[in-house]
Amino acid sequence: MLTFAPDLFAGRRFVVLGLGRNGTPAAKALAAMGADVQAWDDGEAARETLLREAGSVTGSVSGSLTVAPVESLAGVDALVMSPGIPHVLPKAHPVAAMAREAGVPVLSDADLLFQAVRKAGSKARFAGITGTNGKSTTTALLAHLLRCGGVPVAEGGNLGPASLSLPLLPDDGVYVLEMSSYMLERLDALHFDVACLLNLTPDHLDRHGDMAGYAAAKTRIFDRMEPGDLAVIGNGDSWCREIAVLVAARGVPVVTVSGVDETADFHPENEAVVDRAGVVARPRASLPGAHNAENACAALAMALKLGVARDVLAEGIGSFGGLAHRQKLVATLDGVAFVDDSKATNADAASRALGCYDRIVWIAGGMAKAGGIADLVPYFPRITEAFLIGRDAPLLAETLAAHGVAYRIAGDLEHAVPEAYRAARAQGAEVVLLSPACASFDQFPGFEARGLRFAALAGELLSDAAQDRTQDKTGGSERAG
Repeated sequence: MLTFAPDLFAGRRFVVLGLGRNGTPAAKALAAMGADVQAWDDGEAARETLLREAGSVTGSVSGSLTVAPVESLAGVDALVMSPGIPHVLPKAHPVAAMAREAGVPVLSDADLLFQAVRKAGSKARFAGITGTNGKSTTTALLAHLLRCGGVPVAEGGNLGPASLSLPLLPDDGVYVLEMSSYMLERLDALHFDVACLLNLTPDHLDRHGDMAGYAAAKTRIFDRMEPGDLAVIGNGDSWCREIAVLVAARGVPVVTVSGVDETADFHPENEAVVDRAGVVARPRASLPGAHNAENACAALAMALKLGVARDVLAEGIGSFGGLAHRQKLVATLDGVAFVDDSKATNADAASRALGCYDRIVWIAGGMAKAGGIADLVPYFPRITEAFLIGRDAPLLAETLAAHGVAYRIAGDLEHAVPEAYRAARAQGAEVVLLSPACASFDQFPGFEARGLRFAALAGELLSDAAQDRTQDKTGGSERAG
């Protein structure tokens, strides 16, 4: 296995601020590559975790790793901040302000991965995926298709492993990186050979100021692209259509993708994804809905550009199992499906799932984003009843009440799941859908924990039903005897 040399960043100094999922791997990796790293986090537990793990940083030629408050950035090559720490809006972190005054660049760990790969002499290609919704599924699907084609792959970034925890790939390898707008704001050198922007709807506006600022951050995924590269852009919203024109005007080849529009270069037709040359592949049940058709189109377009044969793609897409918490069927009881779509943390994401079913008992709520669920009104006729959880349940209830949708404020999943199941049975609904349209942090550490709890509660209903049926059978045979 190829490894990064222990002197790759010798003589360079980095400050790593924020020791979460990105910061801790970044600090360790940079020190292991010979850099002098000063790391800090305001949380004592995070600092202690890094100190415990510091012993795993081995092989450094000249590197060091210290944990200390950041009082000066003199002589520092770059500041690496966890994506969630703002460096401009809504208010710059004091260390970020210090960096701006000192002229020290604020970089994403993805940018430093690119620098490390090139310094190591590898010509491995980079694929970047962004968008308001769908980027995780598209990232995972592209990595799966590349593996089916025998291509060495490492995927991560905003999805899965942090960028600097990924291994060194050979020249024929591909890094598949999910890129958030927070990460894209902090790029300096990273050049994507293929890059994808799926869609844009309002999100993270406190961080970017307004929709124009958000779009500008997302558009940075195409910076430094050249005529031999490929930009893949959804054509489902005016922001993306305008960006496609601007990118093409720079001489970068652009292909458009859509889950519904047959004028796009890649689009669904007769349950298959087609391009100008014909059928590319036929997605299976693990990719339901028009939004997943768009994701499949994007992944297939990028995989073709990266050299995977059409016959391999046709077979590979059928073996993709989908991602957890993205319209994942977790249980079926008495004809009612329990679908975990906990990743839907905004209204646009929830609309993708709501559009897939005719009669829905909907579990929603948490910490609402700007606009709440007003954009979901066209899907309300599909909802037989809604069960609301979390901090902003009353806010969602106002919108539902204004449009005559039956609802109950359940408070939490422990109450919502069994009540929703009973409602689905009574109302003839086909699915109990957890698609919250809200962030989870009021009740859970993240959407993953929320989805896991939903699945566990559905599993408990399934277990209870099986136990009741066993008791009925046992009791029946005893009475018959």
